[in-house]
Amino acid sequence: MSDKKNSSPARSEASENAESHHPEPTLGTERLLLLSLTALGVVFGDIGTSPLYAIKVCFSGEFGIGIDPANVLGVLSLIFWSLIWVISVKYLVFIMRADNEGEGGIIALMALLLPKGVKRHRKHLFLILLGLFGGALLFGDGMITPAISVLSAVEGLEVASPIFGRYVVPLTVLLLIGLFAIQRHGTARVGTIFGPIVLLWFVVLGALGLHGILRHPGVLAALNPLHAVQFFVHNRIHGFLTLGTVFLVVTGGEALYADMGHFGRKPIRFAWFTVVLPGLLLNYFGQGALLIADPAASRSPFFLLAPQWGLYPLVALSTVATIIASQAVISGSFSLARQLVQLGFMPRLFIQHTSTEEIGQIYVPRVNWVLMLATLGLVFGFRTSENLAAAYGVAVTTTMVITSIIFYYVCRERWKWSIPAATALTLSFLVADVAFFAANIIKIEHGGWFPLVIAGALFVSMTTWKRGREILSSRLRESMRPLDEFFENIKKDKPIRVPGTAVFLTSNTDLTPPALLHNLQHNHVLHERVVLLTAVTEDRPKVPSKDRLEIEEIQPGFYRMTGHYGFMETPNVPRLMLTAKGRGFDYDLEETTFFVGSETLIPTKRPGMAIWREHLFTLMARNAQKATAYFRIPVRRLMEIGVEIEL
Repeated sequence: MSDKKNSSPARSEASENAESHHPEPTLGTERLLLLSLTALGVVFGDIGTSPLYAIKVCFSGEFGIGIDPANVLGVLSLIFWSLIWVISVKYLVFIMRADNEGEGGIIALMALLLPKGVKRHRKHLFLILLGLFGGALLFGDGMITPAISVLSAVEGLEVASPIFGRYVVPLTVLLLIGLFAIQRHGTARVGTIFGPIVLLWFVVLGALGLHGILRHPGVLAALNPLHAVQFFVHNRIHGFLTLGTVFLVVTGGEALYADMGHFGRKPIRFAWFTVVLPGLLLNYFGQGALLIADPAASRSPFFLLAPQWGLYPLVALSTVATIIASQAVISGSFSLARQLVQLGFMPRLFIQHTSTEEIGQIYVPRVNWVLMLATLGLVFGFRTSENLAAAYGVAVTTTMVITSIIFYYVCRERWKWSIPAATALTLSFLVADVAFFAANIIKIEHGGWFPLVIAGALFVSMTTWKRGREILSSRLRESMRPLDEFFENIKKDKPIRVPGTAVFLTSNTDLTPPALLHNLQHNHVLHERVVLLTAVTEDRPKVPSKDRLEIEEIQPGFYRMTGHYGFMETPNVPRLMLTAKGRGFDYDLEETTFFVGSETLIPTKRPGMAIWREHLFTLMARNAQKATAYFRIPVRRLMEIGVEIEL
């Protein structure tokens, strides 16, 4: 049975164009408000917690700029126009139009260029590799975000009293361990309270910021972009490098796009423009006003905005908000892993569904514990949010550049835009993306190497797995006989047919499964009903129920079944067989045997991959979840047939 990406049926040009701009159903006011409130708790946690550390890092640490009114106004102007251009215009207006049947994210965007209806070129392979690397970078982001967010919140205790300084790292570690430990319970039960808490968070952000602005209204002059220009003129190279820390205010842009499938464009846009953007801008400007009045406040401008009596409640609210933000990033990593497994770029993983209603709520244990170990290592290694900020940004800026490049080809090939129109829009995005990227490059030696190393290792693993599966399929085909030949042979030498149903999982629909041949050769019998079952992962996120299953009787007593799944769905063979029964296929599960081939891989020097990659592929295959568990095949109805394959 195939657990790798297969091409979906060709679609007409009109349907392809419509697919990447998925129309949303009309929402009533109550439904829009409810979805917007829920989106606050899932989508905006990452970008919403940036005020904890962004301004602080801009004016302190190794890359901090000197504090004077001109610099403060310059940084605030850069922050304002970054949020307007990168988030409001690029992502909310344009990138979110490039949805894959309602789903967003760099993998969904990449999948828009995969369908069979589009002629493939080398550039498509290049874009697919770019998309994979962008996806790998997001795993690095999933490790850094919980560390920097929770650490920056707990550091508020040190502002309240220096005596808490020694407890910041231990307390952060305990909170993170608890966060990762509860992942197996899923977010279904607590998800409904996330929205109101994050709404309160943004209200508090706005209130604190407004209080600071009223003390120094002149800070609103930063709305004029000339202050950003003058900032670069006066500070030159140091001013340009400050972009690397200014970028921290837009690091949640990819999350907005990736989480679009849960809520749709309208609720996310509504929440952004009515709650999130005003709250963020007020807080950033309030922190700027505080720095103009008291430059010494740069040690923690966010917490020093609060009155003394509100400091401990603010630390508590900040901690909860950062945990929610981390939850969203962790859940996003689970979804990304499932997409990559379904598209054939990662080995099968155990995926636990934590909700009976929401398909997107899943738990992937192996990903969870790897993220936890990496996150704890970052906390122990960097120890402060200021140090971690150097590692933050490199991954997301690179992903944003990749998103813009792929978006250009979506404009050209899916939407049929003219070259001048697509180029002009993409270049306008890339000017900001590349500037942020260049400013972050210097962070590589200060911690930015971490997400790049993680992404590089994952990229090598993903491409090795994909290529290894192709070689494995090729080797299997070499030893397999055409189905027509098999049918001719059993017509000449009719085997005994025994009662019951035999289901053979196969990825090659025109060849005889080795397990079928081995069973016939050793047992000299065939079941009265033989099913050749194949799972096809399509280039769309989800497949409608009516298109889930195809059944064809290819010979008397022989059936070909094809189950179609989206790259955000997990195959389920028993459920698929129930669908077949509902369509008139007569079988009894208690009289059904599932036959699965179990391959033992042997690396060789045959052409295909470098020997070290073959060993890596073999190791990955050995540690992958067994096909029987991945496809939910009942163990008591299973028969595995082993075969050795030389790579």
